Amino acid sequence: MKPKVILITGASRGLGKIWAEAFLKRGDKVIATARDIDSLKDLVAMYGKAILPIKLNVNDREQCFAAVKEGSEYFGGIDVLINNAGYGLFGAIEETTEQEARDQIETNVFGLLWMTQAVIPVMREKGHGYIIQISSMLGIVARPILGIYGASKWAVEALSESLAGEVKEFNIKVSIVEPNAFGTDWSGDSAVKTESLPVYNGIKEAFYSYFKPEMVGYPEATAPAILKLIDSEEPPLRLFLGKLALPRVQQVYADRLAIWDSWNEVSVAAHGH
Repeated sequence: MKPKVILITGASRGLGKIWAEAFLKRGDKVIATARDIDSLKDLVAMYGKAILPIKLNVNDREQCFAAVKEGSEYFGGIDVLINNAGYGLFGAIEETTEQEARDQIETNVFGLLWMTQAVIPVMREKGHGYIIQISSMLGIVARPILGIYGASKWAVEALSESLAGEVKEFNIKVSIVEPNAFGTDWSGDSAVKTESLPVYNGIKEAFYSYFKPEMVGYPEATAPAILKLIDSEEPPLRLFLGKLALPRVQQVYADRLAIWDSWNEVSVAAHGH
């Protein structure tokens, strides 16, 4: 299979770095962006000119367009964009400051939007492309204590589903990847936590005690799935990563449908005719 040129944001650690290394290992070319590119020195030492590290803060729209331009010119195009940059904000809705909420949406939604806008013309000119948006199971099913994070991922879901219909005629494909919990530092050093109000101690204790070690996936196990996804001729619009997501979502959707159905008489009457 012909090597691909893959631009991945948030490549300094976690799933992003694991995937970047998996692409390089099989012969793909990688444009790896991160706020701290020193963390990519090991990959540069091992793979040389096959990887182009670019320092990038996705919150800066001009930087996003400049990164896409630099990467495209360096490798002669971009076949795949993986919008992976993002972080988790942990805290109750009432606890969340304005700045914390704005920062979360700025990175997880607008950063992804800027990168997407920047790469579409490059892919359209080449006549093909593939945009992979990293969402979350929490982009479909909300949980307490992660409401603003969930809101950012719900926005990614809607944005990307609309995008898929808009760029299909340009031979640009779109997938939304929805991981469940994995053993990265997403909930550790990478996370931001609000200043706690004691009234939420009980719900937080229940939240943090819910996850058992066996429920957390191995990050390295996701690499073959991502490779299979980017090689697919007909990739799905949505793909879960992990074994917890589908059973949980099936139950939530069954509950939603039951509630909508039970209130359908009121809904229909509200139509007016």
